[in-house]
Amino acid sequence: MIATLDFDNACPQSAVPAPDEFQRWIECALRQTDLPAKPVNIGIRIVDEVESAQLNRDYRGKDYATNVLSFGSELPEMVLRELDEIPMGDLAICAPVVEREAAEQGKILNTHWAHMVVHGVLHLNGFDHEHDDEAERMEALETRILATLGITDPYAEASHAEQ
Repeated sequence: MIATLDFDNACPQSAVPAPDEFQRWIECALRQTDLPAKPVNIGIRIVDEVESAQLNRDYRGKDYATNVLSFGSELPEMVLRELDEIPMGDLAICAPVVEREAAEQGKILNTHWAHMVVHGVLHLNGFDHEHDDEAERMEALETRILATLGITDPYAEASHAEQ
């Protein structure tokens, strides 16, 4: 196993996939990036819109709920060298936002969950989309990872849904 998952579902009333699905998506994303020499640990907390908006406001200065937030580990290299498992960071994924986006974009809910996990794992791995060139690189990698899971290009689907 290349990753362990700490999973917390604070939205049990939502249609959240099983933790083993999240584990599969994480490992698939990690296999397509530069893997660390040691196993990693990723935490995922499924949140509601109130918690997502609070986290987004507190950490990004944006006052709204968003689909996925990533919080990378900031341990010093000397500490990381001593650990058997690298704490890569945590993701907060907002179930109501993911569900609403899937419906609005005409996407299968489970595939949108997979996309959000892959997107978040790439952020934890240092990828970003603040600039056009970064966004293109990250979207291309997301598309390639999702294809290995049998999921079509989520960006093409979004553009088709808008037409």
